[in-house]
Amino acid sequence: MFADSAHRNPHSALPVSRRQVLKTASAGFGMVALAGILGEQARAAERAAVAKPLAPKAPHFPARAKKLIFVHMNGAMSQHDTFEYKPQLVRDNGKPGPGGGTLTGSKFKFKQYGETGSWFSELLPNLAKHADKMAWLRGLHTDTPAHPQAVVQLHTGSANAALTRPSMGAWLLYGLGTENQDLPGYVTINPPPNFGGAVNYGSAFLPAHFQGTRINDVGYLPNLRAQTETDLQRRQLDLIQGMNRDLAAAPGAPDAVDGVIESFELAFKMQGKVPELLDVSREPTKLLDAYGTNEKHTAAFARQCVMARRLNEAGVRFVEICQPGWDHHNNLHKGLINRCSSIDQPTGALLADLEQRGLLEDTLVLFGSEFGRQPTSQGADGRDHNITGYSMFLAGAGVKAGATFGATDEYGIRAVEGRTHTNDLHATLLALMGLDHEKLTYRYAGRDFRLTDVKGNVVKEVIQ
Repeated sequence: MFADSAHRNPHSALPVSRRQVLKTASAGFGMVALAGILGEQARAAERAAVAKPLAPKAPHFPARAKKLIFVHMNGAMSQHDTFEYKPQLVRDNGKPGPGGGTLTGSKFKFKQYGETGSWFSELLPNLAKHADKMAWLRGLHTDTPAHPQAVVQLHTGSANAALTRPSMGAWLLYGLGTENQDLPGYVTINPPPNFGGAVNYGSAFLPAHFQGTRINDVGYLPNLRAQTETDLQRRQLDLIQGMNRDLAAAPGAPDAVDGVIESFELAFKMQGKVPELLDVSREPTKLLDAYGTNEKHTAAFARQCVMARRLNEAGVRFVEICQPGWDHHNNLHKGLINRCSSIDQPTGALLADLEQRGLLEDTLVLFGSEFGRQPTSQGADGRDHNITGYSMFLAGAGVKAGATFGATDEYGIRAVEGRTHTNDLHATLLALMGLDHEKLTYRYAGRDFRLTDVKGNVVKEVIQ
């Protein structure tokens, strides 16, 4: 009978798998046991990953850039008065602009620098010395002319503040981890309290240990110094962490508990290293003078630049430094003289210092604002926002030095060549760091999210 059945249906004679036996034998209790074993193995693997969430990870593909420093000019730096020379704008000064308003050429003198012949105004002589290191994105555009949304979009990829997204630094930590396990992998120095505030360095729905650590421009980090002896503090922390781990292992425990455990351990390690690392007085006087830490008008930003280099050298994956005050709707010319003199020497010294120490070999530097400003006047002495055409530069690891991609029209109103959206900028930054922006995803609320949302093209023209 069985032989005859096998003859009619050869598949019935095939051996039964163990999984099928477990499913059917003894009402399936064997399958229940197997599911329990496999589930416990999966949980063990997950716990192992959580134990060292910031451990260095391999990029998607080889890349020279391992670390990133973002020099953020918060408030929209006027490109027309700094590094975007438009001869036609100068010639047509005082005439009506194509979209209304009065065309206003810069009052500052421009010169070409380096073998690339890049234009810089007299306001930025120190940055101009590094012209041949830079790759320019001159066709940038973004979605909204309001600072809060534009700053948030620059940092998170989305202008929708109601739907908070992880910051660029958080995505880098998630994708690459960090090299120094005793320091935060993402540090933001002097971030703006408004224009999105903590959203700009937060982790949103990514695990909490990927968010940025905020310090001010003198290196102050609240509650960093221990109030008890180290041994006693360690015992107290072990007790708390034991309770935290019990909670984390309990069914239904919130994911944030793992972030708390990691942050407590990192904070304990930081107490011994961070105060020394942020103490810029340890640097040679000659170097501090080069940055301008002892000059009143450069001191604050110079300290940020020195701290950024020290953090970078110690292995911090992403450091952002910020200089606010570029929103010149009025008092444009005196305001620009003040702001540019505060950042020109320190930023030039940062690039020189990174190069001298060999750090530019694996460090990418990004410099720029959330958008630019109009070529027409606003009031007696101001310029309004411009989101349709502005510039930023890249320098360092993986960058094609001296390259320029994109251009605006003859007046600098609109990007007409090599149009580069904020999503394209993020895709390019990730590519320079060895990450495919379409593969760097995180599942949340049933959807795979990424820094570039559903857009973004890599600007290969500025990559070596």
